[in-house]
Amino acid sequence: MAGGALGLAIAAALVVALAGGNSEGDALSALRRSLGDPGGVLQSWDPTLVNPCTWFHVTCDRDNRVTRLDLGNLNLSGHLVPELGKLDHLQYLELYKNNIQGTIPSELGNLKNLISLDLYKNNISGTIPPTLGKLKSLVFLRLNGNRLTGPIPRELTGISSLKVVDVSSNDLCGTIPTSGPFEHIPLSNFEKNPRFEGPELQGLAVYDTNC
Repeated sequence: MAGGALGLAIAAALVVALAGGNSEGDALSALRRSLGDPGGVLQSWDPTLVNPCTWFHVTCDRDNRVTRLDLGNLNLSGHLVPELGKLDHLQYLELYKNNIQGTIPSELGNLKNLISLDLYKNNISGTIPPTLGKLKSLVFLRLNGNRLTGPIPRELTGISSLKVVDVSSNDLCGTIPTSGPFEHIPLSNFEKNPRFEGPELQGLAVYDTNC
């Protein structure tokens, strides 16, 4: 009887693992469909596999959960997809130096384990989603060299783990936060945003004026 119960428990755990693998594979398959890949670097991304841990540029942990996407500088185009928010064990999302267009999906705020979000040097437009303020493990946020507009979301000042923020060379507006982690970010990481009005003066400046 005990052996039978153990077998059922193992089978149930396997089903959970496979379901997790499938949902992550589905999310990455959605990303692949949205990307132009002239160099064929994503050819190994086979949606018929149980999980994506054998795919190139994908790293998994011991439980076959996706922890890294290393897609920087691969001549990719296209856009990001909201399904990326389902990769809830993801720690590193590296998509820098490509030709990614469109907006940053607000669903990236669901990536509670994310340490590094590197989208710099693409053609991403739209605003920085306030939902990124939910990324309480985030250390590196590099969005420089895009076409982002709007203000820096106030929600980002609540991420105590944040060490590096670079939003230079965009078209952001409003004032630059100076509280929380932004107290230690050099002003050079905000330059080449012609509509910025300078650092926020606590209690003296209206935030996001003319923005």
